[in-house]
Amino acid sequence: MPAAWVMRILTISGSMLALSISLTIAISVGAVSIPWSTVWGVMVNHIWPGAVEPSWPAGHDSIIWQIRVPRAALAMLVGAGLAMVGASLQAVTRNALADPHLLGISSGGAFGAIVALLHTGLFLGTITVPLLAFLGALGATLVVLGVTRLAAAGSADRLVLAGVAVSFIVMALANMLIFLGDPKATHTVVFWMLGGLGLAEWSHLLWPLAALMLCGAWLWGRAGDLNVMTAGDETAITLGLAAQRFRLEVFVAGALITGVMVAFSGVIGFVGLMVPHIVRMIVGGDYRKVLPVCALFGAILLLWADIAARTIMAPEDMPVGIVTGLVGGVFFIWLLRRRSMGANG
Repeated sequence: MPAAWVMRILTISGSMLALSISLTIAISVGAVSIPWSTVWGVMVNHIWPGAVEPSWPAGHDSIIWQIRVPRAALAMLVGAGLAMVGASLQAVTRNALADPHLLGISSGGAFGAIVALLHTGLFLGTITVPLLAFLGALGATLVVLGVTRLAAAGSADRLVLAGVAVSFIVMALANMLIFLGDPKATHTVVFWMLGGLGLAEWSHLLWPLAALMLCGAWLWGRAGDLNVMTAGDETAITLGLAAQRFRLEVFVAGALITGVMVAFSGVIGFVGLMVPHIVRMIVGGDYRKVLPVCALFGAILLLWADIAARTIMAPEDMPVGIVTGLVGGVFFIWLLRRRSMGANG
């Protein structure tokens, strides 16, 4: 068997093992500590009723299956989605600092969700928040592209700068909506904007799962085109790829994933920035390998961020966005330093 295949199998296997351990720890820790054997016993018993003879209190069953498993599942979906979007954006913009947060996509999603939560109400039922979050994310994406074209700033670096500028503007508008909204709901919305997984329910997981499965599969199916885009627009066009159209398609797919994730988890930054860099150090730059490993590593990262958020200030539940912001900020500085040393070297 070729060495490359051996490394790929080892990487995927190791990632799956790490994900299983992280999931177990995430479900077992909390205000009530639960043994690992109970965690797996409850999950197996709910998936295959009667497979395990219950030997745990009924309260543990409820805590695990109704609260912690949906929360951990949402963490994995959000982490996987944001990591895949970040990797794809870095390819089509050819900028190592691109991610949904910096390009304004997360801010647009937050704006749409705030409109639904504070001003329009759930006029379309449960689909209202994810739909308006997607429209907000897509709108912010189109504004970023429009500003870039208007300023004739076609370089990848200036695209990121346009994204940061639009993100500040959109977040200012979102804060204004919060200020004008119902004061009784403001506290909940502010906590949600800081990024949190505490509102996870089984009924909420359908939309993040559908967005990740559909758009994530599409991105993985276009991994070869993402590889081409890393060589630049001219090379892509020479090879028969419509670079501008493909970039827009990736932005739309990224807006859909990010908008839906933001609708259920709030604004969680830097996952899409950190994970792709770590993955490329391990598996190289081929997006056929980068994207699935990014999904696994993103899920693992957000599980551990949530574990930290629930234990640092226990029994208080710290917003997970604070943890990713702290870690991501340090990582961002390290990345800038690394790129500067590389340029000088």
